[in-house]
Amino acid sequence: MEIPNKKINIDDIKVIQAPLAGVSDVVFRGLIRKYNSKCLMTTEMISSEMLCNNPNPRIIKFEDFEYPLAFQLVGHKVDKMVKAAKILAPFASMIDINCGCPVKKVVVSGDGSAMMKTPMLACEILSAIKEATGLPVSAKFRLGWTCDEQNYVEFGKALEKAGASFVTLHARTRSQMYQGQADWSKIKNLVDELNIPVFANGDIKSVQDAKKCIEISGCKGVSIGRGIMGDFSLPYRIEKYIENNEIIDEPSLAQKIEMLKEHLRLEVINMGEVNGIKFMRKFYNYYISSVRNASKYRSILVTLEKEKEIIEVLDEILSLHSQNA
Repeated sequence: MEIPNKKINIDDIKVIQAPLAGVSDVVFRGLIRKYNSKCLMTTEMISSEMLCNNPNPRIIKFEDFEYPLAFQLVGHKVDKMVKAAKILAPFASMIDINCGCPVKKVVVSGDGSAMMKTPMLACEILSAIKEATGLPVSAKFRLGWTCDEQNYVEFGKALEKAGASFVTLHARTRSQMYQGQADWSKIKNLVDELNIPVFANGDIKSVQDAKKCIEISGCKGVSIGRGIMGDFSLPYRIEKYIENNEIIDEPSLAQKIEMLKEHLRLEVINMGEVNGIKFMRKFYNYYISSVRNASKYRSILVTLEKEKEIIEVLDEILSLHSQNA
C-alpha cells in the first residue's frame, strides 16, 4: 500500500528532525507535527540486516501525519542496504544513509561513522539505493574518524557525485563522540565545496543556536535531535526564523509541563503503562531543567510507576514554581 502524500520537495526543507535511537519514536515525531512544523521527519536508525531478516516495514511504527518522512538505514553491505531500501520504498519520502553514528556496537562492524573510512563503499551504496528505488537519497556523516583524519569535504564531494540529494554534517569527529563543542565553521568548508544543500547538525538547542550556526556556516538548514527533547515547538520556531526572521518565545514552564503530560499519556497508550513510563524516564530532566531543585524532582519522578502519580508530582512542581515566581 502506497502512502498518498509521501512526496518531498527538498527545496522546502528548513529543518530536519534528526533520528535518535530509543528517543524519536512515532509519538515523538507526532508531537513535533502538532506544532505545525513542516520539518522533515526521520525514523529512528533502521538496521538493514534486521529488516532483511524480517522484511515487514510495519515493524517500524509510522503514521500518515508524519509525512514527509525519511527512513534512515544503517549498514555496510550493498546488497542488504539495497534490499532494505526496496522494502521501505513504497512508504518512504526518501532514504537517509547513516554514516555518522559513533557508537561502538555500530562502528565495530563497519557501519555508521566507520563508513567514513570506506568512502567508495558509501558512494556505491548511495548510488545503488537511488537506482533501485528512484527515491531521493541523502547521507549524514561526521568530520571524520579522528581529529587527524577529517575527510568530510572529500566525503561530501564524493557523495554528491554519487547522486546525493543533500547531506547533513555533524560537526564533530567520531573520536569526539558527543564531547566538546561542534565546530560549525567546518560546515562552511563543506557548503563552499558542494552544489547540493548542506544541513548542519550538532549543539543546536535553540532558535539562537540555529541563527548563529546558519550565519557561521551558510548552511541550507539545520538538523536537530536532542534539542527537541523537552520542547516539541523548537523545529517550528526555527522554521519561522529561517523563513522570515520571526523570533517566537520559548515555551513557559507551564507549557512544558503540559507537553510532558501529553508525551507521557501518548507513550502509555503506545507502549502500555509499565513500558511507557520506563521509556519516559530519560525525558524528565529536559522538561523540568529550569525548575529550582530540578534534580530532586527528577529523582522522585524516575521512581514512580503510575501515570497518575507522575501527573500529581508535575502539578506540584508547577504549583511551587508559580508561588516562587
